[in-house]
Amino acid sequence: MTAIPGGIDAERGPPLVVPLGHFVVGVGFLLAGSALGVAGAAGAHWGLSGLAHVHLLLIGWVCVTIMGAMTQFVPVWSGVDLHSRRLALAQLGLVATGLAGFGAALVAGALAWLPVAGGAMLVGFWVFAYNVARSLPPVRSLDVTERHFAQTLGYAVVVTALGLALAVDFVRPTLGAAGLVRTRIVAAHATLAAFGVILTTVIGALYQLATMFTQTDLDAVDQRLRRVEEWTYPVGVLALAVGRGTDAAAVGLAGAVLVLVGVLAFSAVLARTLSRTRVERTPMLSRYGVAALALPAWALATAPAWLAAPTDPAVVFGPPGVGHFLLAGVVGFVLLGTLYHVVPFVVWLRRYSDRVGLESVPMIDDLYDDRLAAVDFWLAFGGLGLLVAGDATGIGVAGLAGGVAATLGFGLFAANLVGVVLRHGPEALRIEVLAAEAAERDPDDGLR
Repeated sequence: MTAIPGGIDAERGPPLVVPLGHFVVGVGFLLAGSALGVAGAAGAHWGLSGLAHVHLLLIGWVCVTIMGAMTQFVPVWSGVDLHSRRLALAQLGLVATGLAGFGAALVAGALAWLPVAGGAMLVGFWVFAYNVARSLPPVRSLDVTERHFAQTLGYAVVVTALGLALAVDFVRPTLGAAGLVRTRIVAAHATLAAFGVILTTVIGALYQLATMFTQTDLDAVDQRLRRVEEWTYPVGVLALAVGRGTDAAAVGLAGAVLVLVGVLAFSAVLARTLSRTRVERTPMLSRYGVAALALPAWALATAPAWLAAPTDPAVVFGPPGVGHFLLAGVVGFVLLGTLYHVVPFVVWLRRYSDRVGLESVPMIDDLYDDRLAAVDFWLAFGGLGLLVAGDATGIGVAGLAGGVAATLGFGLFAANLVGVVLRHGPEALRIEVLAAEAAERDPDDGLR
C-alpha cells in the first residue's frame, strides 16, 4: 500500500453498489440503534431492547460499514482484484437480514428465532472473511494495514461462532453442559468483537488514512511506536479474551496490560501524525482529532479497573462512564470522518473523474455541505459529552439529552451524504446500472 493518494489504483475497486450499499445500510442501522438507545434512556423498554441497541450499533453500523470499506479498499490500496463481486453483495444481504431479524426477535422477546437470525449473520460474516482473505496479497508481503485487516478476518470468524453459540444457548441451554459459563463466554465474545474485529480494523485503517490525508509519513519515533503496538496489541486481545472466557485472572491481566500498552502506543502515533498535518482541516480530520483525544482518555481511565479486575464482566469496555469514549468517541468518530471522504470520493470518481482536464469539476470536499457537517459534528460531539457525563454521574436526563443530540447529529450526517448522492450522482448511480455492473462475470471467476 501507499500513503500517497496518487499511488492508489481506484480502478481496482468493486462496482460502487458494493460500498455504497454497505454504507447506506450501516447508516440505517445507526439511526435505528440510536433511536432505540434514546427510547431506553427515556424509560421505554421492550423485551431485550438494550441488547438489540448494542447489536444494531456495533454490528449494523460499525461492522457493516467496516465490511463495505474493507471490500472497497483492500483492492484499491493493495492493487489486487476483489475475489468475487457477487459474494460481496451476498455478505451484505445475509448480515443485514440476519441482524434485522435478530434485533426484532430481541425487542419482541421471540428468542426462538435468534439462532436462525444469528446463523444468517454468521454465514454473511464468513463469506466476507473468505472473500477478502482471497483478495489479500500473499502473507509475506502484507504491510501494516493489511496485517491488521488479516487479523480482523480471523477475529470475525471466531466472534460470530461464539455469537451463534450464545444465541442457541438462549433457546436450548448448551454452554453449561459443555462446562462453559455463559457470562464468561459473553465477556470473551464482546472482547473479541470490540477489540478484535472493530478496534483492530480502526487502528489498521488509520495507519493508512491518517498519513494519506495529512500528507505526512511516519517518522522514526512513529515507526518504533508502531512496532510496539503490533507486538503487544494482538497478543493482548487474545489473552484478554481467553482470560475472560475461562476466568483466568493472570492471563486476563497480562492481556489487559498488553492491550493498554498497544492502544497508548498507537494513540501517540495518531496524535503525532495529526499534529504534523500539511492540509486544511476537513470533516474527516476534525473527527479523527476527537478519536485522537478519546483513545488515550479511554485507556488511562480504564487502566485502574482492568488492572484490578481484568475478568470482571462489568468492565469489559472499561468502568462505567468510560465505554462511550471507546465505542462512540473513537470508533464512531473515525467512521463518521472516514465516510465524509469515502462517500463523496466514490461518487466523484464515477461522476467527474473522466472529466478532469476537459472541463471544470468540483473537488471531492465540495460535494457535501460543510455547514451541515459542522452542525452534525457539534451535535455528535456534544451528545457524546453528555452521554459520558450521564454515565459517570448517574444523571439520567444528561444521558437522554446526549442521546437525542447525538441522534440528531447522525441524522444530519446521513442527510448530508445522501445529498451528495442525489445531487451529484443520480445518473451514474442508478440502481439498474450498478446492479448490472455488479453482476458482470469475469472470465477468471464465475462468481465475480
